[in-house]
Amino acid sequence: MAEDDAKPLNYIPEVILKKRKSSEALALRKKAQFQQKIFQTRKTKDFIKKPDDFIFEYRNRELDLIRMKRRVKRKLPELLTPNTKPMIIIRIQGKKDMHPKTRKVLYSLGLRRIFSAVFVKPSEGVMAKLQRVEPYVTYGYPNLKSIKELIYKKGHAKIDKQKVPLTDNNIIEQELGKFGTVCIEDMVHQIDNVGPHFKEVVRFLWPFELNKPAEGLKGSKSLYKDGGDTGNREELINELINKMN
Repeated sequence: MAEDDAKPLNYIPEVILKKRKSSEALALRKKAQFQQKIFQTRKTKDFIKKPDDFIFEYRNRELDLIRMKRRVKRKLPELLTPNTKPMIIIRIQGKKDMHPKTRKVLYSLGLRRIFSAVFVKPSEGVMAKLQRVEPYVTYGYPNLKSIKELIYKKGHAKIDKQKVPLTDNNIIEQELGKFGTVCIEDMVHQIDNVGPHFKEVVRFLWPFELNKPAEGLKGSKSLYKDGGDTGNREELINELINKMN
């Protein structure tokens, strides 16, 4: 019975099969060429922007300048632990939407790239700069564990404007030995205690290049205390450092 009920297989001519295979190969080839063309277009410096793109970027930059001027008029945030604890600043925002004046302040702090970080000594001058670039940074007070892990995992020296890995204490001794700092542990001690040679140690360090956290940042320019990403996190900055280190 099974043999009687069996249905004959549909026959597809060989010409159609070859044509179908050829069409599929052509479609894949065109897709690859299209993707390569997009990549090359984005990569080239001759990429032509639409007028609307320039208008959009200009408006964002002017709006950023207006907001910065408003922030400057506000009262400076109080230092909870003035000069007794180090502060770390992490750049988490800012590309084409920044006004050149905002970018200049970020550069003066050593934050040239997104997810870069630096140690600073809290002062009114530093707080004034942070107020200007508030939508693009978050900051707080790192603990000893965070400081040590950052230097050991991400630490690089800045020698003759070159980035040099901290693979040998001899590098530290050559540059900071005259200040009594001859190893990484000495550097950690100076930073954690805001020691007398804190400035020299921080200048010796290349800005830390952190990883983009899988979670912990929402892409919001609102203050952290208001549910956003930016501004002062105080001791809670250590949680973010742990995710980015």
